[in-house]
Amino acid sequence: MHKRALVVGLGIAGMAAVIGLRDAGWTPVIIERAPRRRTGGYFINLMPEGMNAAARLGLDTLHTRNPERGTTWALSRRGHRRPALGWLDQPGRPTAMVRGDVEAALWDRAAGSGQGDDPVEVRFSTAPAEITEGDGAARVLLEDASTGTRYRESFDLVIGADGLRSSVRRLAFGPHEGFMTTWNAMICAFPLPVQAPSFAAQDSLISARTGRAVWVFGLADRAPTALLTYCTKDIDAQFTGDRAERLRAVFDDMGHPAVRHVLDALPTTSDYLFDSVHQVKMKRWTTGRVLLTGDAAWCLNLFSGMGATAALRGGAELGRALRAHPDDLDAALAAWEAGLRPFITTHQRMARLKHQWFVPTSRSLRAVRSLTMRLAVNARRTVTETRLLQVAALSPDSGESAGATDCPRSDTGQSSYLRRRHCPHLPDPLAKVHSAEPSRRRASGNGEPGRQTLGNDRHTAVVLRGFLVERSGKEDEQ
Repeated sequence: MHKRALVVGLGIAGMAAVIGLRDAGWTPVIIERAPRRRTGGYFINLMPEGMNAAARLGLDTLHTRNPERGTTWALSRRGHRRPALGWLDQPGRPTAMVRGDVEAALWDRAAGSGQGDDPVEVRFSTAPAEITEGDGAARVLLEDASTGTRYRESFDLVIGADGLRSSVRRLAFGPHEGFMTTWNAMICAFPLPVQAPSFAAQDSLISARTGRAVWVFGLADRAPTALLTYCTKDIDAQFTGDRAERLRAVFDDMGHPAVRHVLDALPTTSDYLFDSVHQVKMKRWTTGRVLLTGDAAWCLNLFSGMGATAALRGGAELGRALRAHPDDLDAALAAWEAGLRPFITTHQRMARLKHQWFVPTSRSLRAVRSLTMRLAVNARRTVTETRLLQVAALSPDSGESAGATDCPRSDTGQSSYLRRRHCPHLPDPLAKVHSAEPSRRRASGNGEPGRQTLGNDRHTAVVLRGFLVERSGKEDEQ
């Protein structure tokens, strides 16, 4: 006898749960309040735990967009720019993409594309109105918004993956106010039609003031996406009036052309997220035959950068727990929650620290953030230049000139700050240095990671050696 599960929500958490259920032998049914599946979206990233979960879920078509060239720039009040640490520079080497990339890969798997699985039943414009339990099943009153029809149906398990303001959580656990913590902050994330003027296509930008910040995330093979975030104690007032005019008023005195470019782009898009920032904290994510996952259960929030990773891991772990306890649903749900809880608790706490990276909430914290960023950039530059000297020293001196006129002109476009500053005609030297380390996953449309090799271009090594020696004022005797 097949066990049936109702999954509420067609986002990352919901589709990940569907795949986990089906892999464990269950028959899932998805309902989605919206009339159609969402596409596109803003920048997100997957940490190694998320990429591992994606592999366990069989997401073979996942498209990733780590920029292969480009620099992260911090923009000053006076309109100057300097190299900075971007989101993708954090430990763990995140993998960049947009939300729609993950959802498209999940949809392909849920639809059975290339996997030999039957497509999952999906009912759009449908939402739960009531959940009751009895006779070994959960009875759900469903409402079809397109026709106004209401009907009841029984399921062995109901999964709420319907986001921060989850209907399933409200029906089964109680009002939102009992679980949502307020962070006194707002976010607006959306795709840009084109990169900001005077910046390379894959550059990322940060303009952070006390209580306000603008981020632009450069991506491979598509235009960047933007994030506006600011602090406020009057959350309700932020949802009144025109959103674009409100954001323009908040960021009006941040006059950098790149910031104005972002603000000008907002009214032209309908694909945006504008919301207040919260976390969801619950003592339990299950009650009877109802389970919550993703933002409905734990909402790490956008500042954490772990939402998609946690959602994928939730689905993968659910499948594992159900396979380990095929005849004991209570044991399976208990094992699932016990396995995930430490990971979620850690990253809910880490989000407070990351919040200050995105938008410092006071002048003192802004000063600490700026100092930390400068020290980190300088330390990374020192390490990089040391490695470049080592690479150059490995190549025998060919006697060729290290002058800019002898550098082979690169056709790969803009590259790192160091290359542009010292030898703008060279191919990106950082790409060769970093290829000696475990490479960051850069998947093309077919999911194959791109790789580079170290030391294949002897002339590049000679030129690197020349300009680094010139900079240090010392002659290498080798």
